Amino acid sequence: MTNNQIIEITKNFVYDALYNAEGGHDWFHIERVYNNALMICKTESANHLIVALGALLHDIADSKFHNGDESVGPKIAQNFLHKHNVDNAAIEHVVNIIKNISFKTSLQAKVPFKSPELDVIQDADRLDAIGAIGIARCFNYGGFKNRKLFDPSIKPNMTMTKEEYKKSEAPTINHFYEKLLLLKDKMNTKTGKRIAQQRHEFMEQYLNQFYAEWDGKR
Repeated sequence: MTNNQIIEITKNFVYDALYNAEGGHDWFHIERVYNNALMICKTESANHLIVALGALLHDIADSKFHNGDESVGPKIAQNFLHKHNVDNAAIEHVVNIIKNISFKTSLQAKVPFKSPELDVIQDADRLDAIGAIGIARCFNYGGFKNRKLFDPSIKPNMTMTKEEYKKSEAPTINHFYEKLLLLKDKMNTKTGKRIAQQRHEFMEQYLNQFYAEWDGKR
């Protein structure tokens, strides 16, 4: 089987699995991350197949939709790639990407795995978490979890551990400060940093407008 064939088979598998998922973590999120990853990959020394498979499978079973179980996604990806006779080294690399791509992993004292391919996919995933689409995804998930839009009495927690982050039920606006506004400075690649800057500024403009409307000033 050629690389292009396994990529197409993976696309179909992920499409079927996530098409009706929560709107911020569905097939269209995967497609955007995949396209971003391929774009960033053009300026980085990274393996195209690993980047493609890692981007397509990175959210195949997000732990927040599986009672916090972080082992489900890697297992599904591993079994799928084994079934299609992907090289063992490539499978291990993709599984490590899935295990280490999330923002909450960066809250650990030590990040256990790094690679150029992870850098590319992580930037692509983080770009989809900021800017106009990031704002839409943030409020979509907040609505999905029935969280408040904003509560001035509940301040953002800027020193959360990984476990605290996973259990947080804070208002959606707090998530901007606890994650989204931090992503610009966590980008790995030059392309990721360049695109993140503009999206970050858009989020700051949005928050200024939000607070002005909240207070009846605009």
